[in-house]
Amino acid sequence: MVFPRPIRAVVFDMDGLLVDTEALIRDIMVELVAARGAHLPPEVFKRMIGLPAEASDAVARGHFGPDFPLDALYEDVSARIQAACEVGVALKAGVREILDHLDAVRIPRAICTSSSHAAVQRTLGPSGILPRFDAIVAAGDYPRGKPNPDPFLTAAARLGVAPRDCLALEDSHNGIRAAHAAGMMTVMVPDLLEATDEMREKTLAIAESLHHVRDLIDGVAAPVEASGL
Repeated sequence: MVFPRPIRAVVFDMDGLLVDTEALIRDIMVELVAARGAHLPPEVFKRMIGLPAEASDAVARGHFGPDFPLDALYEDVSARIQAACEVGVALKAGVREILDHLDAVRIPRAICTSSSHAAVQRTLGPSGILPRFDAIVAAGDYPRGKPNPDPFLTAAARLGVAPRDCLALEDSHNGIRAAHAAGMMTVMVPDLLEATDEMREKTLAIAESLHHVRDLIDGVAAPVEASGL
């Protein structure tokens, strides 16, 4: 069995896991950086994935230098992303199916993201799936962002389930580090970042998709009423 104990709650990352935004953000940033006469290498963008805004900004400033108009770039990137979200950004494969399964077995779930609440509403609002989550934990809800455990500990507390009884689903390295530090059972569903040896050590499985995760948890989820902090 992949999991050492019953799953009593599931905590989902958002970007790159629930919705296909990481590639969208990358492509927009690469284009707008090039328009400013600079270059954003893939390895630099990958280092920014899963970080809170301040840490992500530090990576960008370290690459571009102090004179690069980063704030102006982000304003343009945000406008482009907002326009894309208004049209609708695709959910990742298996999202609705895994939520249907969690409904059927009465397992609560939360979103745990480094993005803001406004970004969550903008990104996932058009899909109609937000009401299917019992809690949304976003930037500003915890003192320290990923890779610290605070976001996941906050999600567990809001769900009323002990962290050790939660399954955390993440696509980023920093998200995996945070969930593992929180003591959660952790599965990586890679998006733009590959599964490294460190990720394999910190996870119970590397899943190909949320369809794969749904198959993994079939039969090992237990209603939250049977649990307690």
